[in-house]
Amino acid sequence: MTVPCVRVPREAGERTRQRLADADLVDETREIEFDDGALYIPVTDPTAVPDDLDVTTRDLAVRETQTMPADLLGFDPTYERLGDIVIVDEDDPGRAAEIADAIMDSSLPVRTVVDRASKVKGQQRVRDWTVLAGDGTETVHREHGCEFALDIATVYFSPRLATERHRVADQVSADERTLDMFAGVGPFAVPFAARDATAVGVDVNPDAVAYLRENARRNGVAERVTAVCGDVREVATVPPAGVDPVERVPTVAQAPDESLDATDDRVAFGDWADRLVMNLPHSADEFLDTAVALAGEECVLHYYDIQHEDDPYGPGERAIRAAAEPAYDVTVETRHTVRSYAPHELNVCLDVRLTRE
Repeated sequence: MTVPCVRVPREAGERTRQRLADADLVDETREIEFDDGALYIPVTDPTAVPDDLDVTTRDLAVRETQTMPADLLGFDPTYERLGDIVIVDEDDPGRAAEIADAIMDSSLPVRTVVDRASKVKGQQRVRDWTVLAGDGTETVHREHGCEFALDIATVYFSPRLATERHRVADQVSADERTLDMFAGVGPFAVPFAARDATAVGVDVNPDAVAYLRENARRNGVAERVTAVCGDVREVATVPPAGVDPVERVPTVAQAPDESLDATDDRVAFGDWADRLVMNLPHSADEFLDTAVALAGEECVLHYYDIQHEDDPYGPGERAIRAAAEPAYDVTVETRHTVRSYAPHELNVCLDVRLTRE
């Protein structure tokens, strides 16, 4: 069977395999093949492979030592992996238990199998889970060379957005000043800092902020990441003249349980950012006035939205223009569909350049 794979010279094979493994991209169900001086490494998602690697297709043998859940069930179940946790979404408890048992008995490197028990809910965007097999909801997820510790029971994280996060991170340059207004455990902020940018991450969830700080340390970028706990509309202000915009922001070097109390203090880092991430679909428009206040002289805004397929980009573009003009010239550089969200609804991103008039 022809499958996507990365072709590399033999001498770069192990280094490349490890790089792909760190991003959780190696297809463990297929054999790695050597032919005519090159290694062919099978990958699960060719669109997520870094651009500097050569992606091709090849007929690679199935790994005989691998026992997959489908081999035990007689059908191919739907699931996704997040670190060593496997997530299923089943309405039938009996079917869910059967799938969980097969996953645990398979060759997948899994510690826990969980079933979605609710939709994402509340200001902190968490959901309920039913643990079907194994124990614990904390894991370490690897994505494009970075590691993210997280607990799915207390924070929001979607592995499905890995390709989108990589797309945005690829645009970041060294010495940029970046700010993620809804940072979670750091899947944007940490890769930005890994590219030698300064990264500020704000989130209302104290558990997410604690993991953001841990993940900055885990990935060796603690000196370039600042984590702030609070509603970005409440903790962000425009700094007085002559004040360093990030001078008063608590950094990840502090104890993990420390956070900013927005009722006692505010952080002066407005009128500062070169790049802003607004990944809060359904309600990002409520934060656009704050985003404009945070933007520097020129700023790229990554605005995420969920809209009907008949006009997926128009509402967001109109909202951005209403908030930013005439103070800023607004140029939409990219209109990008991230994924299908629901029937006739799309999760989209607008990459918008704001240039102060």
